[in-house]
Amino acid sequence: MGKKNIRRILVTGSEGQIGSELVTELRDRFGAGNVVASDLRTPDVTGDAAAGPFERVDVTDREGFGKVLQRYEIDTIVHMAAILSAKGERDPGLAWNVNVTGLLNALELARDFDLAQVLCPSSIAVFGAGCPRENTPQETVLIPSTMYGITKVAGELLCDYYVRRFGVDARGLRYPGIVSAETLPGGGTTDYAVEMYYAAVEGKAYRCFVREDTRLPMMYMPDCIKGTIDLMEADFDGLVHHGNFNLGAMSFSAGELAASIRTGVPGFEVIYDPDYRQEIAESWPTSIDDSAARQEWGWEPSYDLRSMTKDMLEKLTARHAEGNLYREQPA
Repeated sequence: MGKKNIRRILVTGSEGQIGSELVTELRDRFGAGNVVASDLRTPDVTGDAAAGPFERVDVTDREGFGKVLQRYEIDTIVHMAAILSAKGERDPGLAWNVNVTGLLNALELARDFDLAQVLCPSSIAVFGAGCPRENTPQETVLIPSTMYGITKVAGELLCDYYVRRFGVDARGLRYPGIVSAETLPGGGTTDYAVEMYYAAVEGKAYRCFVREDTRLPMMYMPDCIKGTIDLMEADFDGLVHHGNFNLGAMSFSAGELAASIRTGVPGFEVIYDPDYRQEIAESWPTSIDDSAARQEWGWEPSYDLRSMTKDMLEKLTARHAEGNLYREQPA
């Protein structure tokens, strides 16, 4: 299968932590009118979504989903709509419906309309008991302990099935925890990594819901956006894997993150008070092997913990001084 031209893109879940920033970058690259943002939530008319078209899309409604594809002559779906890990544990039925039925609809619509590509991210939540936690390999047992992880395993298998069975160009990557200076996270187990920076800039102590020694793979948002678009633009014929690329950048413990923040905010206090999310975190890798992504499409991150902390604190401190720290509210 040769690579088709990517011209008109629909981003589902565009009001989420990653989707909101991805839309901005895609519009910079492909033109604002060629990237349609979509979500169940209506965006602030003064935000980035106002720079281009927006449609309210319920991804579990295949007919409505398809009408938007037709209206805008979409040839590429970037399928970010999902219920994340912590929220998924509170409502597993909703997580399955949005994460699996929504993706199945996207893949079936890709067949119906002969789309160029569907990209649907996966997550390190696919890993669980029985897989090596350090340097977790690309190919390993997948026995997740959360509904979110179960839906992401199903999503990876669906993408690979539609590639083999129907020739759909479906691809995806396993995101680690994502840290952003622009938007707050929306219900994931790694949210503490972002929340810590905000608390430090506000001069507050932070009550952390995982232990000090809890180590997880993380990534700064600019690398997340870069990796996503790099995979979108990779030559299909050069890919061995499709829906399940490990994507790595850095790993650190909650205590190491706090220590990094103290280099810019001396005296920052963290109180460790683990809750139900500790068990979820302990089922995930501490680091991952992303050599397949590096070999097949040239993945290479730009940020480590030190450079991420420097950039995060600079950006958040500037916004705090302007009285505009929380530009986005949590989902």
